[in-house]
Amino acid sequence: MDGQKTLTREGDNTRSARTMRKRRTYGNRRSSSAYTRRSSHQLSGSHQGKQNVYEASSKNLRIIPLGGCEEVGRNMTVFEYDGDVVILDMGIQFPEEDMPGIDYIIPNAKYLMGKEKNIRGVIFSHGHLDHIGAAPILLEKLGNPVIAGRDLTLALVKHKQEDYEKGSSQKLKTIRIKGVKDVLKMGKFTIKFFQVEHSIMDAVGVIIETPMGTVIHPGDWTLERDKNGKPTLDYTHLQKLTTPTVLMLESLGSTNKANHGTYEDMYHNLHTILSKASGRVIIGTFSSQLERIKWVLDVAQKLGKKVALDGYSMKMNVEIAKKLGYIKIDKNTLIDIKSLDNYKDNQVVVICTGAQGEENAVLMRIVSKQHRHVILRKTDTIIFSSSIIPGNERSIQRLKDNIYRQSDNVIHGEIMDVHVSGHATRDDIVEMIKQIKPTYFIPVYANHYFLKEARKLAIDNGFPEQKIFVPDNGSVIEVNKNLAHILDKKVPSDYVFVDGLGVSDTQNIVLRDRQVLAEDGMVVVIATVDSKTGNLIQNPDIISRGFVFLKDNKELIEDIRHKVKHMVIKSDPVSWADSNQIRNDIRDKIGQFIFTKTEKRPMILPVVIEV
Repeated sequence: MDGQKTLTREGDNTRSARTMRKRRTYGNRRSSSAYTRRSSHQLSGSHQGKQNVYEASSKNLRIIPLGGCEEVGRNMTVFEYDGDVVILDMGIQFPEEDMPGIDYIIPNAKYLMGKEKNIRGVIFSHGHLDHIGAAPILLEKLGNPVIAGRDLTLALVKHKQEDYEKGSSQKLKTIRIKGVKDVLKMGKFTIKFFQVEHSIMDAVGVIIETPMGTVIHPGDWTLERDKNGKPTLDYTHLQKLTTPTVLMLESLGSTNKANHGTYEDMYHNLHTILSKASGRVIIGTFSSQLERIKWVLDVAQKLGKKVALDGYSMKMNVEIAKKLGYIKIDKNTLIDIKSLDNYKDNQVVVICTGAQGEENAVLMRIVSKQHRHVILRKTDTIIFSSSIIPGNERSIQRLKDNIYRQSDNVIHGEIMDVHVSGHATRDDIVEMIKQIKPTYFIPVYANHYFLKEARKLAIDNGFPEQKIFVPDNGSVIEVNKNLAHILDKKVPSDYVFVDGLGVSDTQNIVLRDRQVLAEDGMVVVIATVDSKTGNLIQNPDIISRGFVFLKDNKELIEDIRHKVKHMVIKSDPVSWADSNQIRNDIRDKIGQFIFTKTEKRPMILPVVIEV
């Protein structure tokens, strides 16, 4: 995944990598999962405690997306036939603005609980975090079923597994996909493969065959085109698969009318920039865009420049790709970021994470002058080699503004083709449907409105409306030789939240508290009472954090203090001798009082000191 769809914090020591390292710090402490459905108003445990809604196996082929059909990320799809289960991908999604403190979100595997012995395998289409990031948690939860992927994908999964818990990658049972001609048997499923273009090596399309139907799923994909606009890959051979065929197509580009830039143009532009730059060149990109990173390294080596990599996952991913032979570079080309000042500015290229404005990623630290070894200069050239992920527009704009203040040479996609998207456009979607001619079409891997736009696009180009299904997460699509339809009931697909301490049973409650604190702050009321009589011994202390500034609101604070004292005088001393009763009264009545005065609802934290 890259461009629009690459996860926001796929970079170095940001949330994903940081959380994994925290897990070691806290002694790998993990608890059981929280399953909470997110609505437009609140988070609630709507599926907690419910039994599986589809206990019996079916002779039909069931297609069940557990994530990736209402958001960008968290991709995971279950295929079930006659008691056997095959899973495609186990990805993460990064949190939204109303999820403070959450590191990432993983798919809900509750439907698979009790079916662990029926899972015949997990296939990973490629190594981006929205497809492999949840593997360390979910594979363990599901009894460590066998996993299949190409070399780089498996290496990245193993690295994530080790980052999660040292030594745990030894538990993995792997099947290496050597090439697209491989055929795997996973229970009653036959698994085949086909070539796809994407922004990471070893991406592969997956064909899932059953007696009831065949699923064609390219994962994340694009159609590379030549200078005449003709696709360089031909998928017409997929028309010959056993029918009915179901094409599940990543549809994030369903509103993108733009034409692809070519790889040759991007390579030429990079060469021009690096050869003419009078100062250092700093390139911000995703650590998983290994093919793009390879091109930069290749250009820099040809020009005799030195390259410094910065960012935890950037260094690790490049090292993995080097070990596998996907990146070949002279050892003298790569230098440590600490040694930049030992070279002339026009000899240096820095490749780092942070092109989406991630708070703790390298590029943001450079721009905010928090980086130990890199301080921006007017002569530096800064390149954004990635598209904007929807939702990151504001953070990227702030990042650009700050860079423009410090450098006179900023290059991004609006100025020059320095990035070729790994995702399809509207024309590509139409082309893929025409080439494959599937029986049914299911748009996936994007927000709901993208899926609906893909549906409309297919209908406008002659595909039968009744043979298109737009799923939600948790939808169950049944396919047999005669028909396909979406069942009325859904399986649990609620958010499962992960933070630095693991996966908490009460994460929905914790998240609600964080939202309150983020919106209105908190007020701490400290009451010192006589343990026998319940009388106040001294005036209550009031502390405000994130609610009001005490010095500017002395009158309000005094009103709160008097309200607490008044509550003591008017109340039953016997009941006030119970410290729990004191806390409850303060929380309820002071909360109501503050709302009448300010129309805010800060969190009220009563502290009772008994003497």
